Amino acid sequence: MEKSKTVQRRTRIAFVDDHPTLLRGIESLFAEDEHFEIVGKGVTASDAVDLALTRSPEILVLDLSMPGDVFAAIAEITSKVVGIRLIIFTAFANVDLALKALDAGAHAFLLKGQPSEELFEAIAAVQAGELFVSPSFAPKLISGFRNRSRREIQLKSSKLSAREIQIVDFLFEAKTNKEIARELNLSEKTIKHYMTNLMTKLKVKSRLEVVLAAQSSRGEGLDRQLPDETS
Repeated sequence: MEKSKTVQRRTRIAFVDDHPTLLRGIESLFAEDEHFEIVGKGVTASDAVDLALTRSPEILVLDLSMPGDVFAAIAEITSKVVGIRLIIFTAFANVDLALKALDAGAHAFLLKGQPSEELFEAIAAVQAGELFVSPSFAPKLISGFRNRSRREIQLKSSKLSAREIQIVDFLFEAKTNKEIARELNLSEKTIKHYMTNLMTKLKVKSRLEVVLAAQSSRGEGLDRQLPDETS
């Protein structure tokens, strides 16, 4: 009597990237691996959501730089699809983007241009319930986590209100008073009043100094071009 062969279940995987050459390359890499079953591919953030909801991949590898709101897509996928693991595969070694992606629900952040083995390591890690970050980028990300925590502590120690902290976050995005007013559905005059309170509490004299006081320990590479103080 022949012994029955054990059929190994393959991991369902999908890819979303608007760079056609890279998409073909990564697809061919996994098509040759008997441990994986490619269940779909796409080129936009909405494609990522559609694939997650209709094709049930266990692993979804997606870029950050493609049409659509990728961060909103990540949040929607992780809230609606139980057990899926999202791996960000990007060329942008940016701490803010990495933190935003992980906050939205991503499970790994990988940089393109690294050996292909790193992607397989990331898949194994997230399947085991771990967080994975490209080793070359990990020190910067850890520093970003620490600096963000310091910033939050600093803002809380300044006894800022929830609304004032919200406004500071908009300042980090280089939004003008008019843009902040529109985002919060408040008058521009009210925003200017909040700005005056922020300067008083943080003991500074300008819009720029408000941001510097809040991000004094955020680390290098996070400076932004601020709008004119009169805007």
